[in-house]
Amino acid sequence: MTSFGVSLSLHPPEEQFGLVRRVEALGFDSVWCGDHVSFNLPLYESLTLLASYAGITTRINLGTAVYLLGLRPPAVAAKVTATLDVLSGGRLIFGVGVGGENPKEFEACGVPHRERGARVTEAIDVVRALWRDTPATFKGRFTQFENVSIDPKPVQKPGPPIWVGGRSDAALVRAGRQGDGWVSYVVTPERYAQSLAKIRAAAAAHGRSLDGFVTAHLTFITVGRDYERARTAWVTRLSRRYAQDFAPLADKYGVIGTPEQCAAQIERFRAAGCTYFLLNPIGEPPEEREQLEMIAAEIVPRFRSR
Repeated sequence: MTSFGVSLSLHPPEEQFGLVRRVEALGFDSVWCGDHVSFNLPLYESLTLLASYAGITTRINLGTAVYLLGLRPPAVAAKVTATLDVLSGGRLIFGVGVGGENPKEFEACGVPHRERGARVTEAIDVVRALWRDTPATFKGRFTQFENVSIDPKPVQKPGPPIWVGGRSDAALVRAGRQGDGWVSYVVTPERYAQSLAKIRAAAAAHGRSLDGFVTAHLTFITVGRDYERARTAWVTRLSRRYAQDFAPLADKYGVIGTPEQCAAQIERFRAAGCTYFLLNPIGEPPEEREQLEMIAAEIVPRFRSR
């Protein structure tokens, strides 16, 4: 079965909440947010934002895609996520990643940029230990403690699923060794399939079964009346978001065009092994609701009926 979530951009609070309610009403499986402490564009803090959704939704999962775990002390991240899982009734999906494209936010958080991968790898184990054990003890390179309990524990046992984000070989090994799922972004379907093979190899090397492992893709999608107009909106918005020219990337990485064209591109990822699409409508914020309505009416049903 193919699942669909929505990753929303930033809006004034009442508009944000209205969109989240609409996402749930339209039948999507989850709602997602990105995460940065400092970025090219304004962003709400991710776990605070998801907490604001917990009381205005009842069914959909709430996810980070992805939380830059290396920027925070892992015990604090464990406490906040455990609380969020309880307040939402066990609906958190904790997507984590390394980041690094903005070294200044690492500087601001007092975290050496070069240590970010090693910190995330260790922090995943720290968070899981604190979610699970009463009391927990951990002795690592960056974190050491004895007989510490964080309560209340998450509703989900032994804790919320942790999906590892990224496309580097190190990220793929981390996903295979530690993840309950994987989230890619800005890859082709061909590279997606190759990456899944690397994840499976890493899991096998560590004696892990990937039963229940979720394969996801953060999908930058723009639906329009024709390909060219949708492509222009996709390039304009993403170039501004990431402060680089996305025009050379559009035809290779975008899910762009009419509903038929977008569905065909999604199908290529499904055939490559993706089972969960985190759809991020790309365009100006006032157009986001219209994009969501079109996606829900004209794209998602093509995959739900299978």
